[in-house]
Amino acid sequence: MKRLALAVLGAISLSACAQAPGGNTDPVPSATTATAAKSAAAPKPAAGTPEARAIEAVRALNPQVEVERVAPAAMPGFREAIVAGQVVYVSDDGRYLFLPGSGGALFDVAAKKNLSEDAMAGLRKQLIATIPASERIVFSPAKPKYTVTVFTDVECGYCRKLHSQIAEYNREGIAIEYLAFPRMGLGSDDYRKMVAVWCAPDRRKALTAAKSDHGPTKADCKTSVNQQYDVGQRVGLTGTPMIVTAEGVQVGGYLPPAALRETLDKLAAEHARTASTVPAKPGT
Repeated sequence: MKRLALAVLGAISLSACAQAPGGNTDPVPSATTATAAKSAAAPKPAAGTPEARAIEAVRALNPQVEVERVAPAAMPGFREAIVAGQVVYVSDDGRYLFLPGSGGALFDVAAKKNLSEDAMAGLRKQLIATIPASERIVFSPAKPKYTVTVFTDVECGYCRKLHSQIAEYNREGIAIEYLAFPRMGLGSDDYRKMVAVWCAPDRRKALTAAKSDHGPTKADCKTSVNQQYDVGQRVGLTGTPMIVTAEGVQVGGYLPPAALRETLDKLAAEHARTASTVPAKPGT
């Protein structure tokens, strides 16, 4: 539930910050302003109405959030709620909450699930599986607790920072499987460097060298870098590095080794709790 709330309220908070007037330096509204705002607030809807259920759905994620207005949506079966300056759509039964716009997502409030992320996780897992294991550059401890896929670039600062800590990730029990995503695009100098890495006889050594500007720059072999780049685009990559769990869940961006281990532990615990609450199928 905590992750769901953060996902929803994080998006709402970002929207609210973006819309805040830059010239207002008074952190506390005046008594007159507060009174006027209170008097302008919409009346509390009757219990059991779609409007009331919409408010309950939003407050299930954060009891402190203020729902400024609820009205019928243009989309049948949904209410339109204004929360922190952002429009949120809630189904009339209060079960589903939809955040529109860039990165919008559909949430199942009752099941505490981000349905959009669940769908994307399945797709990411499927697409990443199309890259042969032999085409991944792997840095792994002897007996990893977790394995993550990292779409990387030889130029980006955070990609280099992550790789500089590769031994620490391994000590945390995390195996890193690198895939190539030359952020400057196919045919760029960045792309040619990554092709050269994948052509090298020792890819691990070549990748490490390339991330400090000492790697190979020329190659004349056939690689899967183009395929990896295509997969990166299709899984929703917007920047490097991108860290994806074995289940297809995107967890970053760069995360320090201890923070990534903590995140993976929490995801594993959530998965175990979810699995324990799924009713057994008849006859099993």
